[in-house]
Amino acid sequence: MKIDVIHKKKSDINKVDFSNIKFGQFHSDHMFEAEFSEGAWKNFKIIPFDDITVSPACTTLHYGQTIFEGLKAYKNKKNKISVFRMDKNAKRFNISAERMCMPTFPEKYFTQAISELLIIDKKWIPNTKNTSLYIRPLMIALDPFIGIKPAENFKFYIFTCPAGNYYSEPVKVKIETEFTRAIKGGVGYSKTAANYAAALYPSFLAQKENYDQLIWTDGKTHDYVEESGTMNLFFVINNTLLTAPLGDTVLDGVTRNSILALAEDLNIATEVRKISVNEIISSIKDNKLQEAFGAGTAATIAPIKTIGYQNKDYELPDHTSSSLSSKFLNLLDGIKYGSIDDNHNWITKL
Repeated sequence: MKIDVIHKKKSDINKVDFSNIKFGQFHSDHMFEAEFSEGAWKNFKIIPFDDITVSPACTTLHYGQTIFEGLKAYKNKKNKISVFRMDKNAKRFNISAERMCMPTFPEKYFTQAISELLIIDKKWIPNTKNTSLYIRPLMIALDPFIGIKPAENFKFYIFTCPAGNYYSEPVKVKIETEFTRAIKGGVGYSKTAANYAAALYPSFLAQKENYDQLIWTDGKTHDYVEESGTMNLFFVINNTLLTAPLGDTVLDGVTRNSILALAEDLNIATEVRKISVNEIISSIKDNKLQEAFGAGTAATIAPIKTIGYQNKDYELPDHTSSSLSSKFLNLLDGIKYGSIDDNHNWITKL
């Protein structure tokens, strides 16, 4: 893939306070763009970050035919760029594309485009603790057609944002038993806008009650926990790490997958199975729930301090440096920033 490059004449980097980075507030100088038409990807280029123009009749605007990904790049102590699990994100992007009747984007193009974009915008990658460059691949349908059918023309973009912590402290979550994020046979496992649109209103209601996020339950009975708004979920009960299984309604999180691999390395007792709401609440009451945390690319690992259920808040044990969530966070950070050996070959170095 040959990528044409047009450099931005004047960088916007001086607008960013790198000592106080807010997640996603500023965009780096450049973005990658490719187009799909007549059955093929073409016109690969890196251009200055700017607004895009689409028809008011664009398929994406009316029927939500759009997908995206999220991954991060880091700088190690030698000022070298490290990208975490880029191949896993490329595969997941194409799983989403197939579900949404969109063309797959070749994995080798995906990784090459990110690599060349990061090299050009290297100065935008922060190099302080708990910071990174968030990478957002995005595909949209372009057909100016009012009618429900898959589009034939698409644009693929990648843009990046300096990022600090998504959550600055342990989070307060509410178990949602009325609204549904995803159902069996739906698109819950894909990173498409529809999943997040469905979550906006119930999440807004929860935030009015001072919760940071929701714990989504199964859409049929609301008896089993699945995932949170921005994260997969983990619970530690009786020294065993629990997480819900993958399926139509649970995203195959890259951080989730990484934690399970690290847990195996450390011989931590782990169960991937259905987890009932009753089990969570009873384990809190019986002092058997030792900790709970969310895991995702944006949030990395977010300890949970409070779980709300049926108009009652249940306080969880205080997060400590010996918690499994702390152990996993330290291991993942060490691998990403280069202070711990990458035994799983998760890092791409540029």
